[in-house]
Amino acid sequence: MPAIVVVGAQWGDEGKGKITDYLAAKAHAVVRYQGGSNAGHTVVVGDDRYKLHLVPSGVLYASIECLLGNGVVIDLPELVKELRELEKRGVNTSRLLLSESAHLILPYHKLIDGLEEEARGSASIGTTRRGIGPAYRDKVNRAGIRLCDLRHASVFRDRLDANRKEKAGMLAGHGLDWEQMAAQQLEAFAHVEKQVRDVGERIESLLDRGANVLFEGAQGTFLDIDHGTYPYVTSSTPTAGGACIGTGIGPCRMDAVLGVTKAYCTRVGMGPFTTEAMDDEGDRLVDRGAEFGTTTGRRRRPGWLDTVMLRYAVRVNSLSGLAVTKLDVLDHFERVRLCTAYEAGGQMHKSFPADPELLKCVKPVYEDVEGWNCDTSGARAFSDLPQKAKDFLKRLTELAGVPVLLVSVGASRDATLELGDPWELRRGR
Repeated sequence: MPAIVVVGAQWGDEGKGKITDYLAAKAHAVVRYQGGSNAGHTVVVGDDRYKLHLVPSGVLYASIECLLGNGVVIDLPELVKELRELEKRGVNTSRLLLSESAHLILPYHKLIDGLEEEARGSASIGTTRRGIGPAYRDKVNRAGIRLCDLRHASVFRDRLDANRKEKAGMLAGHGLDWEQMAAQQLEAFAHVEKQVRDVGERIESLLDRGANVLFEGAQGTFLDIDHGTYPYVTSSTPTAGGACIGTGIGPCRMDAVLGVTKAYCTRVGMGPFTTEAMDDEGDRLVDRGAEFGTTTGRRRRPGWLDTVMLRYAVRVNSLSGLAVTKLDVLDHFERVRLCTAYEAGGQMHKSFPADPELLKCVKPVYEDVEGWNCDTSGARAFSDLPQKAKDFLKRLTELAGVPVLLVSVGASRDATLELGDPWELRRGR
């Protein structure tokens, strides 16, 4: 049975939550491998809408194990709050397991995040100010505090005190109550202590017995700390390689990687965006797509689908196939645009540039596809789509170099069209 990694092929907000939830119908476990409560996955089941932040999208299936890997940074009180809200809605959260090696986001990380964003002024990165970057920085600096440290109150308090002393200059005058902070963390830990364990060992056991395991990333390829639009990136590795690092499972255990892309593009926060549509068509994309962040509520920046980016995402993730979401948002556009290359100084670029100065200068080269001008939201099979929508997907496949396997035409589970079963994929393209 396979292990599938689900990754965002853009800047996040591609609809990974819905796709993970859809694939989870055939899964035995869903594992989140990086990011923190800055993630926002919206899942619609019938008339109910769930907004998940730390909890994996598979939690809405009663039989599925959900796991948070060591690569996730956990805001423990926020996690407990999310679990309680799910429990109030009848969701059994006892199936959630947390890696004992996962690092904590603490109140001072959030404070530092906000202070640093303010200090950047007009050069701000656009972080969610939820402490993600400072928590990962402490992890790399070997000053982080992990879930397993909370099993030993004296050890935890010693490490917290070391951070208090180290950060005293930066945090002076901001009124942090360190004793209250310690008590709050220990209280939250008591709520989940029985669910803290070696997650990597559990995943290995599931794979050994033939279980289907789904690995869920947060954010997207172009927010990756190494491969994204640096410095306007997150502080972890959303790309497929992060699934191994963030769970303790070797790369040979992964069978396939599914990339999720909208039928257009959006991004939240600052940074380059070659195909950004700052016109009436962009406004229509926002309005029709309800493009506001699940976590922050911020308006997303809209633009046309960039296949230069998509080819890059295929390469760095070894994508086996694509899930295309929000096709229905394009239903009533006279034309649909696909960026096929970049132009700068008379030169054509078909590869995505790492140089941010070059990226600032490039202009999109568009190929326009005739719009289908009819409602696709009622389609329940690929054959139900109008021919021009099929032509758009065919051209997207040609430009990306990998097949489209799933197409989403609405938020509900049944508004997902299968062109191929991702669970049938095997390693390689």
